[in-house]
Amino acid sequence: MAYARLYRRAAPRSARSRPTLTPEPVSRRYGQDRGRPVDRVYIERFLAEHATDVRGRVLEIYEPTYTERFGGGRVDRSDVLDAAPDAPRATIVGDLQTGAGLPDAAFDCFICTQTLSLVADPAAALVQAHRALAPGGVLLATVPGISHRPRAGGDDFPDLWRFTAAGLARLAQASFADVEVRAWGNVRTAAAFLYGLAEEDLPADAFTADDPEYEVLIALRAVRR
Repeated sequence: MAYARLYRRAAPRSARSRPTLTPEPVSRRYGQDRGRPVDRVYIERFLAEHATDVRGRVLEIYEPTYTERFGGGRVDRSDVLDAAPDAPRATIVGDLQTGAGLPDAAFDCFICTQTLSLVADPAAALVQAHRALAPGGVLLATVPGISHRPRAGGDDFPDLWRFTAAGLARLAQASFADVEVRAWGNVRTAAAFLYGLAEEDLPADAFTADDPEYEVLIALRAVRR
């Protein structure tokens, strides 16, 4: 008992009161089974900020959800790129890394969310994205920073990469002359995302500030000049 009293007086506060961290996440589905995933909050903020770029002929990966949501009447034609030959929403079956199936200088906007981390050579994919854009066309891309790696995915689309803002900027600058990169997140949302919590599990003020040392979501706006 005497030792315990002495320890409480002498030990630093960090040693006296340890936060409880559970050994298992709340969800292994990025919080999708609880509400809107933390990274989707940032993805959709980014796209909302650049909604005016979603115009003309727009290309999106897998399905046109964000084209329809953020483009509205500015979109003349919506295309969907997918590598799977039986993809139900695809208008273009192709390979972003090699450029197979992608037309040249065709798109005014390319929405490419959470895809470069699944490509073996993301630098090559950025080269092909640049080629597919018309002059003045805009690439709106997002990539994961701090995130867990899901077990599912299979051999066709393995989860390969995590990024930093500086690393994504360097990759993009090899293909694009006009590059803007921004990171979103802070220690609270990073921890929540790793534990599989959703937006609804957090107070609203958790999303009001970003800390450059805790990059949850990294967003790229690049223009083909």
